[in-house]
Amino acid sequence: MKQVARRFTVAAILTALALSTGCAKSEDDADKAKPGAGGEGGGQVAAEPTKGAKTCTVDQYGGKKLDLSKATVGFSQSEKEANPFRIAETASIKAEAKKRKIKLLTANAQSQFSKQISDVQDLISKGADLLVVAPLNSDGWEPVLKQAAAKKVPIVTIDRKINAKACKDYVSFIGSDFVQQGRRAADQMIKATGGKGEVAILLGTPGNNVTTERTEGFRDRIKEKAPKLKVVFKQTGEFAREKGQQVTEQLIQSKPDIDGIYAENDEMGLGAVNALKSAGKKAGDVKIVTVDGTRNAVQGITDKWIHGVIESNPRFGPLAFSTLDDFTRGKEVGQTIVIKDSAYTAANAEQDLSKAY
Repeated sequence: MKQVARRFTVAAILTALALSTGCAKSEDDADKAKPGAGGEGGGQVAAEPTKGAKTCTVDQYGGKKLDLSKATVGFSQSEKEANPFRIAETASIKAEAKKRKIKLLTANAQSQFSKQISDVQDLISKGADLLVVAPLNSDGWEPVLKQAAAKKVPIVTIDRKINAKACKDYVSFIGSDFVQQGRRAADQMIKATGGKGEVAILLGTPGNNVTTERTEGFRDRIKEKAPKLKVVFKQTGEFAREKGQQVTEQLIQSKPDIDGIYAENDEMGLGAVNALKSAGKKAGDVKIVTVDGTRNAVQGITDKWIHGVIESNPRFGPLAFSTLDDFTRGKEVGQTIVIKDSAYTAANAEQDLSKAY
């Protein structure tokens, strides 16, 4: 088994290199690696479970084996597709379903959690054999989980977790290490500010693990590595550009000499740029670090308004469907499957702009 695992690991690395995903191998490599664009789908592939990691099988879950090519898959998108992350995410799911010739049912909750719950219930009622869900919130999924369990419909969540039990209420979570993203954003901020001064955090939407974990990672790394860098302002910008601009306008009034802004997604960071411009600030006066990897944010680096962007790859299609394929065939899949993201800095932003989404 150890030899098989080693052979698979080598193969997986070679495959990843061939597909040019650019996923960072380690924190030290992360800022040097190129972001994982790789065309639609991003080249992400499912991996066999790491030895010792928690896994799930269809038998453990209480489901049934089936041929994925003959199944109907339901996909629930959480937010309005005005955000480039959501556009790329949905496009990746649709592209992979089309590639595999799988019937796909889709729904968009338009950033309304009550609608997402009814959307997913409707997907089940319409005959979805499997579900891929991008949750708006982490809590409140009990009605869906109960209905899915009754119909034996397996659920894979992407990009955000739900507060439920893996391999019982849902099969797997596929997404980034959000704590690590926060740590890497902190490293960028420390570098930009010299580890001294005052910084603000534009928080994401309350009630989901992305906001909580990106905040935790940033806060703990600052405390560990740069105790002279103080977080003096925190307020939600709800992952939206307009709200990020409004919050930054309030920030500038209360803290006109703020040294840095950590925006927990690119859209809020771009809103912060708009607010700074309106206030007469010059590019680079306030160091901005964001998370996502959208084209507009990467352009912001080349324009010197944004210091750095930590990538959060939205191209879940290949990984989601390969995970479902393995699961429905009876193979083990990881209960948590992590995509290791890259980063954009002044060193690579211009040359890699075309790889941003």
